[in-house]
Amino acid sequence: MEQDESVIRQAATAAMFARLGVPLPAAHIEEALTHSSLSNEHPGPLADNQRLEFLGDAVLSLCVSEMLMGHFDQVDEGELTVMRAALVNTGALAEAARENGLGMLLRMGRGAEVAGARERDSVLADAVEALLGAVFLDCGLDASRRVVATIAGPRFDALVADGGTERDPKSRLQELVQSRGATVPDYRVLAEDGPPHAKEFTVGVNVTLDAAGEQCIDAQGRGRSKKIAERAAALRALELLSESEPRAGES
Repeated sequence: MEQDESVIRQAATAAMFARLGVPLPAAHIEEALTHSSLSNEHPGPLADNQRLEFLGDAVLSLCVSEMLMGHFDQVDEGELTVMRAALVNTGALAEAARENGLGMLLRMGRGAEVAGARERDSVLADAVEALLGAVFLDCGLDASRRVVATIAGPRFDALVADGGTERDPKSRLQELVQSRGATVPDYRVLAEDGPPHAKEFTVGVNVTLDAAGEQCIDAQGRGRSKKIAERAAALRALELLSESEPRAGES
């Protein structure tokens, strides 16, 4: 029975890589698909995907930055940063993982499985980054670019169609919290760094999730202007809200 499951899993893994347009990497694929909960439950030489996730995060950032730089040559660094955040946030990566069937391929511990970790946005997003780390090590940068183009393609195409302007995350955040009967998000400047000609702002936003004010989320964003930092903070708050929402089938 276990052998049959292994054959099915290998076939599904190969099919996923075929959809992504790269050959199946042999050396690091099992590591990329191993959640830390499995190695925690089985101490020993079993490697999980956390180191590959670290590498894949950098690969993803590089490839998406290349895509944005290539299409938006008149956009400044601050706006490029906001657009990149919209393409690589946890929710976007988790959506890509589901579209490509990545969740079902993850190996995880029994406790995490029972807790529904396989469907959590954060777990799926980490797996995408680990997968990119494996592709980079085993297939190189060009293959990594192809995978990123597939993963980020729909959202990137939407940005291109809109001239690089994603719907204002501050408006999205305000509409979301007000739909719950809560107050508007509260933005505040936490820090100003750098010389007068090249300042960078850190802005925090406090989001109240219910009318009673008992549930709150705090997020931060940075940028070369207060406006850009506020948008970055709003994007992070939306990401945290997405992670906190229970998914279908979860209690």
